[in-house]
Amino acid sequence: MVTTQGDRTHFSVILDRTGSMQSIRQDTIGGFNRFLGEQQAQPSPATLTLVQFDSQDPYEVLQAFTPIGMVPQLTEATYVPRASTPLFDAIGRGINDLASRLQAMSEDQRPQKVVFVIVTDGQENASREFKGDQVRRMIDERRKAGWNFVFLSADEQAIKDGGSVGIDADHSLGVAKHARGSRQMWSAVSDRAVLYRRAAAADMSLREIKQAIERQAGEGDQT
Repeated sequence: MVTTQGDRTHFSVILDRTGSMQSIRQDTIGGFNRFLGEQQAQPSPATLTLVQFDSQDPYEVLQAFTPIGMVPQLTEATYVPRASTPLFDAIGRGINDLASRLQAMSEDQRPQKVVFVIVTDGQENASREFKGDQVRRMIDERRKAGWNFVFLSADEQAIKDGGSVGIDADHSLGVAKHARGSRQMWSAVSDRAVLYRRAAAADMSLREIKQAIERQAGEGDQT
């Protein structure tokens, strides 16, 4: 299969590893690894940047534009929840780093599709460099350039941080903080990413997947 620039996708994943994630540590590891495996199985080329954040290390880069087939799974050694939540700093630095990386690439090597995924379970409480309105403007600018932003929250109450930085409801998903919720969250973004990479979906909207989750929940309540 001959691939072109249009086949290329880049994923940037900004992953909360603060202390409150401890209760779903194994679910987060498993969810990310399923997402990774499903994306590695796709025929089109992709790269992945993985950043973990907490107040002890607000921006730890585990992978930087790595070909997705070479990205290792998360483990208990590489994902250790701790400390508090500099969410805005992690997003802001992630956007700036990715923008600089893309600018430095030759046009024929730049991915046409950029998916920026933010995963958290708590509200911002420790940023020093970026403020919410600043991050909102940065996201708006990059969205106009064609980037897709997705906000995933392993806490339904924390989903409002997605709205605070300008990520709309169709590109946000808040789930209950337990194993099933974590599976739903990672499956949702992976399923949509597969469709997006195959050109079977126009963007990374999670609207239809959210509706399916709500229907399943309603059916469960009736049984």
